Amino acid sequence: MENRAARVRNPLGIVEMLRPHFLSLGLGLLAAIGEGIANLLDPWPLKIVLDDVLRSQHNHGWLNRLIYSTFGSDKLAVLKFAVLAVFLIAVAGALCSYAEKYLTTSVGQWVMHDLRRTLYSHIQRLSLAYHDQKQTGDLISRVTVDIDAIQSFIASGLLGALVDFLTLLGMVGVMLYINWRFTLVALSVAPALFAIVYSYTRRIKKAAREVRKKEGEMASIIQEVLTSIHVVRAFGREDYEQRRLEEQSLESVEAALHARSLKARLAPLVEIIVAVGTCLVLWFGARMVLSGALSVGSLIIFVFYLAKMYKPMQDLSKMTDSFAKAAAGYERIKEVLDTDNRVKDLRGSKPAPHFKGAIEFDHINFSYNPETPVLKDVNLAIKPGQVAALVGPTGAGKSTIISLIARFYDPPSGVVKIDNVDIRRFRQKSLRSQISFVLQDTVLFHAPIWQNIAYGKPEASRKAVLRAAELANAHEFIEKLPEGYDTMVGERGATLSGGQRQRIAIARAIIRDT
Repeated sequence: MENRAARVRNPLGIVEMLRPHFLSLGLGLLAAIGEGIANLLDPWPLKIVLDDVLRSQHNHGWLNRLIYSTFGSDKLAVLKFAVLAVFLIAVAGALCSYAEKYLTTSVGQWVMHDLRRTLYSHIQRLSLAYHDQKQTGDLISRVTVDIDAIQSFIASGLLGALVDFLTLLGMVGVMLYINWRFTLVALSVAPALFAIVYSYTRRIKKAAREVRKKEGEMASIIQEVLTSIHVVRAFGREDYEQRRLEEQSLESVEAALHARSLKARLAPLVEIIVAVGTCLVLWFGARMVLSGALSVGSLIIFVFYLAKMYKPMQDLSKMTDSFAKAAAGYERIKEVLDTDNRVKDLRGSKPAPHFKGAIEFDHINFSYNPETPVLKDVNLAIKPGQVAALVGPTGAGKSTIISLIARFYDPPSGVVKIDNVDIRRFRQKSLRSQISFVLQDTVLFHAPIWQNIAYGKPEASRKAVLRAAELANAHEFIEKLPEGYDTMVGERGATLSGGQRQRIAIARAIIRDT
């Protein structure tokens, strides 16, 4: 699994995204071609019955000569061939259809997996400055809903569109072979049909992107409230949050109704144009049969092809919805993947050695936005083993200084040093592996207590976990829990008191130094 998944690192382009699945797509393409051929052959047994069994004279085309030489020239033998052909064409079409759908569904699922892991990995590595500006719900929507839209299009639309296109191409070719003038009459409405489909596709795509944006904003509100439900209930703000959600939901509904209105207009327009084409075919075709310019069998196969030809056109027009959603989702995913990480490992950076612990800030300036500076020409030095406390009012920059030491942000000017070395010369992961945090907002995961303690050092032994808990004065209350260290912690530690969460967080910080 890991070897296969590693083949897709940054699927920014359609080709790159599908490259690992070219074999499956190639086999699916062959199946799609087989399905298209089966669609082309569908009406021919009926033509044979009409022209060679029900009529008194024999035809002398290449197909008739092949039938006569293989099955015989009597009407019963030709009828047997037509019946057998109907069955074989149906079986071949069914097998090809199954293979095409199975392969495209498989490709769609794997592309969804590749995109999800790549996008999730990229989001985790983006700087905290990016996450400070982005809504969590919107990012969740991109990882779930947008990727699912791409998967749905690949599974149901990618080769399905190809089947429809091949069917159209083949039918037009056969119709031209039967009677090219009649074919031109039938296709006279095609330019108007494709013009309308193209115009509406662009408008539907734009509307679908707006719907995705509104859904992401609504998901952000829901996520924000559910993760802060204690604050909402404590201050009695349920009605306010309800109104806020309703306002955002109404905007989402309006965007969705606009998109649906565009889609609803397209289908009737296509049906009207198709009806006009059918009327033309019936009028001119019947007159040609009456004049003897066209055989009854040829007219039937022509009308059959005409109906089959317009059906793929309608399918292609309906696929604008699926395509628009996938295109909008792809653009939103690509937007995140194209975002450059502001804090990145510099070229030539090396793994950090074991630190002694000397920390120095040399003329540091920093701000989260240009209008509000947080740190101005800060200079400080902390010796190895020294206990240091930063004291100041809210907003003075205490948390910012800690974040700069861990290189969550890079200052625009000045240098942060550890053991007299610029921390930008170290790889971020190796730097942070030697730093422990007890955050003001204690965050625990939905996992057993022992796993929360060992989060910063997954390979830690059970003995090390117990030792860290004892040093953090957490062992006593953990032992009294129903399942001890195996007790599951609720989301964000909701099943524990604030003090208990803090002690587990301290144990999590201690274990990294064991």
